[in-house]
Amino acid sequence: MTRVLFVGQKPETVDFSDPSLPPGFNADKINAGIDIAAATMTERGWDADLCMIAPDDTGIAMLAAQLARTAYDCVVVGGGLRLPPRSLRFFERVVNAVHQGAPRAAIAFNTRPEDTAEAAARWIGAD
Repeated sequence: MTRVLFVGQKPETVDFSDPSLPPGFNADKINAGIDIAAATMTERGWDADLCMIAPDDTGIAMLAAQLARTAYDCVVVGGGLRLPPRSLRFFERVVNAVHQGAPRAAIAFNTRPEDTAEAAARWIGAD
């Protein structure tokens, strides 16, 4: 069975005042997108896990622990972790944690939570 991990920033930790984020973006919209992502991956027959992390050391530790528990075919890193320019260093920490904790997994990037399954499918041959 295909295993996919979707790692993203906990919606309640996002600074929605950041001008690099789309106008009108909020935690409810992110949570709705995460629900769609989870449902879409399940519909594809994948075992999918969500790992919503805080943008700090505890988030990296949580991600590392999740990667240590399960072997994944693909890890999709959400846009909230990589799009705001001031988050670049944390995004790099996330990518390096994935690389270290899941060296055989493909790494994919979504454009919004709703297209997480499509991002994974590009790398696991299911698109």
